[in-house]
Amino acid sequence: MPQTTARSEEPGRPRLWAVVGATGTGKTSLSLDLAEALADRGRAAEIVNADAMQLYRGMDIGTAKLPVGERRGIPHHLFDALEVTDEAAVAWYQDASRAVVRGIHSRGADAILVGGSGLYASSVLFDFRFPPRDEAVRARLEAELEESGPGALFARLRDLDPATAERVDPRNGRRIVRALEVLELGERTHGAALPEAPVLWHRDTRIVAVGVPRDELVARLDARVEGMWRDGILDEVRELRTHGLEDGVTARRAIGYAQALAQLAGNLTEAEAIAETQALTRRYARRQVSWFKRYDGARWVESGADAGGLADSWT
Repeated sequence: MPQTTARSEEPGRPRLWAVVGATGTGKTSLSLDLAEALADRGRAAEIVNADAMQLYRGMDIGTAKLPVGERRGIPHHLFDALEVTDEAAVAWYQDASRAVVRGIHSRGADAILVGGSGLYASSVLFDFRFPPRDEAVRARLEAELEESGPGALFARLRDLDPATAERVDPRNGRRIVRALEVLELGERTHGAALPEAPVLWHRDTRIVAVGVPRDELVARLDARVEGMWRDGILDEVRELRTHGLEDGVTARRAIGYAQALAQLAGNLTEAEAIAETQALTRRYARRQVSWFKRYDGARWVESGADAGGLADSWT
């Protein structure tokens, strides 16, 4: 696993920071504080999104996206980069985000990657290479998914590649389809986990992982979901439907948005939609924590950590 300790031989080299962790742990606030702390020490910094759902334009309330007016004048990148009808693909994101990071570094600034989408963050931080794609194979598998549901496809994946199946959520039909697609193309892994011995993409990388005690995090997440409904996620989803949300491959399945759509369709009551969103959010947070715990060399901090101390100790 990669080590992310500072390298004193190149003190002026632009750095890649990452602020990662489960949803609801305070990553956004820490990333802003860190950018300001670095600026106070003469190192300009810009923020790059690593939350798959914050890529989508108009998906604000359900993703806790920071409003432009609250970004403290710090440049932010790859927020609102996709329409809700676009499919978010990690390979696309890797190319786009690395291009943004290179641009930030070319201006002599540090880049701060922030978000909780583990595979997306890892695709930037580590030397990931993604297997090929085949539109015809994927279309056939997606048709099977639509007809039979994820259970049958997951059983097939488990028979063909048990190691990959262990890393895939059996409810995540899109991820199962991708795994089977890659297997048909002759590869043994679909990239759903960190490589066995990952290598840092950018030599001067510092990873900060934000943790919150489980009981506290559950309370935060449940309250956040209730706040989404108070703040108007149903109105947001109504508006997004006019932009094709229900036709989107990725966006319509996002936690909170799928449940809001179901409520608007009359398939869930509001109480059921909130409870289902809370349960799925808690489950997702557990997977996020497990993912980031595998980042050897990451510095774990508590929510509300002193960004100035991080900047001083790693600059």
